[in-house]
Amino acid sequence: MSRFNPRKALLGVAAPVLALLVAFLITSLLLLLFGDPVGEVWSTILSAPKPRQLVQIINEATILYLSAIAVAVGFRMNIFNIGVDGQYRIAAFAGAVFAGQAWFPGPINILLTLIVAMAAGGFWAWIAAFLKVKRGVSEVISTIMLNAIATGLVQWLLLKVAVKQPGSNTISTEPIPESSQLGGLALIPGASNKVYTLIFLALIVGFGYWFVLGKTRFGFDLRATGRSESAAVASGVKVPRMVVSTIVASGALAGLIGMPLLFGQDYSYGTTFQAGLGFAGIGIALLGRNHPIGIALAALLWAFLNVQANALQIQAGVATEVVNIIQGTIIFAVVVAYELIRRADVRLEQHRVARELASANPNAPAPEGAKA
Repeated sequence: MSRFNPRKALLGVAAPVLALLVAFLITSLLLLLFGDPVGEVWSTILSAPKPRQLVQIINEATILYLSAIAVAVGFRMNIFNIGVDGQYRIAAFAGAVFAGQAWFPGPINILLTLIVAMAAGGFWAWIAAFLKVKRGVSEVISTIMLNAIATGLVQWLLLKVAVKQPGSNTISTEPIPESSQLGGLALIPGASNKVYTLIFLALIVGFGYWFVLGKTRFGFDLRATGRSESAAVASGVKVPRMVVSTIVASGALAGLIGMPLLFGQDYSYGTTFQAGLGFAGIGIALLGRNHPIGIALAALLWAFLNVQANALQIQAGVATEVVNIIQGTIIFAVVVAYELIRRADVRLEQHRVARELASANPNAPAPEGAKA
């Protein structure tokens, strides 16, 4: 059992805090440059959310958490699954079509739909895995292209199975039966809306992610391959198989992203179904350092910014896109911050080793790089 290391914990917290401070400063400078009211913008964004908004934050964080976990699985093996957005679209559409057929009673229909969605997302990710292992195609290139293909394919298939919504120009799949609709949980007093029932799905996924990667042989092999492929081969890991398994697992988890929306809000897949969730997951996974708790905090922050942005136009007279600037700056700053913190950690470790060697042997020279 590893001991708690205060220095490691402090450095781990320092990177996201530094990134947030940098994002705050850069955004403030941009607002000043364009003559926008800096104080009003931050007072609006940082104001306490109302009960209804608090529910919105929790619901959006639930979806973003699932997205970030799907991305983080690949990150732990140095695989960049940029295709989570396309995998989520394919899976949400497939799940909505299946659930809308009402072949099974309520709870069974929900469970089987989750399986169908994971299978669809995993299959779409498998295409990128196959290209990487068999043809050496970078997963970054293939998943980006597959995102575009998924968008067009889903739009085309939606036209084939679409049901026109009465009194609206939107089209969607067949609505899922009432027996499969999840009304939500009244967890926040005073809120007229409810927390998605499938928040429990996010909790299960987060625990499973922590357990599998940290407590199983598969998770050890995955992390070992990400750190050193040659060392993993030497220890008997079949790297191609691990690459395929990791990308498919990431895609399968991406298949769950749209399920809280499907069963708790929209009840069908249509032209108004929320998009862009996969790309948000990349930033959240980076900010949360691929740790299940860190990702949860980052998802809440992301959702908080998104919900609070709705009042910017009215209260501060500033476009809501300023939040996109904040989020983008956070992503940029967090990458730089992690590198700076990593170098600081290495430096501190060198000084620690030098001190221990010096105390054990006063005449021994200090290791290279440990000198001030």
